[in-house]
Amino acid sequence: MSPLVVGFDLDMTLVDSRPGIAACYRALTAETGVYVDADAAVSRLGPPLRTEISRWFPPEQVESAVARYRELYPAYAITPTVPLPGAVEALAAVRGQGGRVVVVTSKLGRLARLHLDHLGMTVDEVAGDLFAEEKATAISRYGVGVYVGDHVADMVAARTAGVPGVGVTTGPCRADELVDAGARLVLDDLTGFPAALAGLIRLAW
Repeated sequence: MSPLVVGFDLDMTLVDSRPGIAACYRALTAETGVYVDADAAVSRLGPPLRTEISRWFPPEQVESAVARYRELYPAYAITPTVPLPGAVEALAAVRGQGGRVVVVTSKLGRLARLHLDHLGMTVDEVAGDLFAEEKATAISRYGVGVYVGDHVADMVAARTAGVPGVGVTTGPCRADELVDAGARLVLDDLTGFPAALAGLIRLAW
């Protein structure tokens, strides 16, 4: 039997990073003079940062804006971020079964680590700067048996890696969208994850 390893997305799966990310976008606007609608931006978290930055900055400024945003991020985005309901308990449930936790996210790994360390959320591995099918590589590398996320792209990642995907509706995607993308189970939030874990273990292990 393979070891229990559960993968989680970060933004809007484990943590509500919207207030901090919005603050970071507003700081970027104040510094560059290029307007970013921070409220709109945080309503569609999931895709890579460049996707959002490209909506607001001209092509020749995208890379410099991405770099500056990431420089601003530690000062603006870490402190306002909080765990989503059930996130801490979900990680504890995996640990309680002797399992490992892997975070696979589109955010840079070092920035994801800042969030996790600040919130005291212990994980075994962090794989960052990956989206959709790209996440499947890390899911497979770390032996993840179930992947949990809030975005249809997370369900695509799970399907590509050949593991069950669990969707949570704490992000921008509805339950039916997650199911259509391949979710084997959809939860309102992670408060239902500990109770579902035994069934997931039977399904994936």
